Amino acid sequence: MAERVLVTLDGEVRDADVPLLHADDIGVLRGDGVFETLLVRGGRARTVEQHLSRLVSSAAAAGLPAPERDDWRLAIDVAVDQWGAEREGALRLVYTRGREGGSEPTAFLLLTPVAERVYKARADGVSVVTLERGYSVDLASKAPWQLLGAKTLSYATNMAALRHAESLGADDVIYISSEGFVLEGPRSSVLVARGRTLITPPPEQGILPGTTQQALFDVAGDHNFVVRYEPVRPADLVVADGVWLVSSVALAARVHTLDGHDLSRRSLVGEVETLVDAAVE
Repeated sequence: MAERVLVTLDGEVRDADVPLLHADDIGVLRGDGVFETLLVRGGRARTVEQHLSRLVSSAAAAGLPAPERDDWRLAIDVAVDQWGAEREGALRLVYTRGREGGSEPTAFLLLTPVAERVYKARADGVSVVTLERGYSVDLASKAPWQLLGAKTLSYATNMAALRHAESLGADDVIYISSEGFVLEGPRSSVLVARGRTLITPPPEQGILPGTTQQALFDVAGDHNFVVRYEPVRPADLVVADGVWLVSSVALAARVHTLDGHDLSRRSLVGEVETLVDAAVE
């Protein structure tokens, strides 16, 4: 059973221990590209169409040629078949501008085991610190070249934020805008419960639209929930009936501690996690 599965967009399975990228690939040199990460579970990649739609949207924002969805679907099927049905995996779809001297875009898929921290976050929840994002909620509309709503390879700032959180003894981060609005996590959407109303900050605030959050919203009405997009302040997190970081691989990680303060455990804990699991099936 392979620990990593590497597939190129032509459907060819490559040796994951053999170099694939050229040293002058712009995705490596400048982080100029886009990506998606899907959960593989039970021999299937989850929410494929939502992720492909976001890949297409991110590519358009970055000025990359439109990805051919059928090619990506085929490569996903090949990767999942190689992986098997006995274990979970994290499947990355990577799409860069290609080589610096000019070439076709680079495209490949990499399937790896789900990290242990993910299983712990699902089971035990996470401690979170709020950090300044350093920009206004209207920056996305004023400066579309910032690519705030695209999932780009330029993740150095996000990784630095997570390392900073770790240095403070926390597991994860919630970003705050310059006006004091809740935005998102470095790798997640923020979900807030008020009674049976589920709320997430609006994408218009420069937030990456969440595929798992959207899948949850699509089914929540069938389970006696109301869903809304609306601005959220840090104080709203403190008084909420529950706060979760929602993402494709971790699914729903309950926030049990915020900036060193315990958040209340209320009746929706467990119910939201179960609903997110069902939403991605």
